[in-house]
This record gives sequence, structure tokens and C-alpha cells, in this order.
Amino acid sequence: MRIRIEGRELPGRAGAPQAEALRLGGVQVGVQRRTEVVDRVAVFEDHAVWEIDVDSRDVDGFVDVGGPWVHGRPGARFLYLSWGATDTGGFAMFRRAKLMFGDIPGDLLRAAAAGECVLVGRLGLTGPDGGPRCARVKPPEIVWSAG
Repeated sequence: MRIRIEGRELPGRAGAPQAEALRLGGVQVGVQRRTEVVDRVAVFEDHAVWEIDVDSRDVDGFVDVGGPWVHGRPGARFLYLSWGATDTGGFAMFRRAKLMFGDIPGDLLRAAAAGECVLVGRLGLTGPDGGPRCARVKPPEIVWSAG
């Protein structure tokens, strides 16, 4: 199953409340593959797009997903968008956002698992506090559609 995550409104863009501190900290966001955060995007960019492939299978009439991008136990699977600072030369993770497969409409998830469409999730990456979006991201903060 192909998934595209489209992020907008990154918290380091000009005029955002915490922009300067986030940019000075070299903050980046990426998608987490196992324990590694990859395809990182700087916090001041206009948008971020990640495309990944996940495994899917039918389990008792439900779509189950797996693979290196997928975290969590059966029935509570999710993707992580992870935030980290790079000002010390490495990537020091400090926040993560959870995108839950259980929040995706069942018909849409089945269509994507069958290869009928790309599953697209669109979300703003600035949280209510003006910093990086974190914790569970639920609709309507994320909108799932067929692409």
C-alpha cells in the first residue's frame, strides 16, 4: 500500500510564534522507519511530503498493516512523524506525532490496500501551542483521502 503524507504550515516558517528558536535549533521533521528518522525536512520549509510503502493483509475482514514504517500492536497501528534538533551535529528527537491507521475510514483503507489508490494524509505541522505538532493527530487535524 502506497501512502503519501503531505504536511503544511511548518512551525519554523516566517512569522510563526516559535520560528526563530526552532530554526536556531536546526529542528527537522521526518518519518520514522523502525528507530531511524528519515527523509527529514527543515522546520522553515513551506511544506513536507513523504511517500512510503507499507505491507497490508486481510485479517478476519479487517485491514492490518505492517513493515518498517508501522508501529504499534494489532488494532492500534500508527505512523510516526518525529521532530528533532540538529544543532549539536546529530538528530536529537524531542517530539513525535502519531498518525493512527484506526482513524482512516475503512473503505478508503481497503481501497488503498487493494492498490486502487494512494492513501493521502494532509495535516498542518504546527501544533496548538505554535510549536511542532505532536501526540495523536486526529481528524479533522488530519484529512485522509484517495490520491
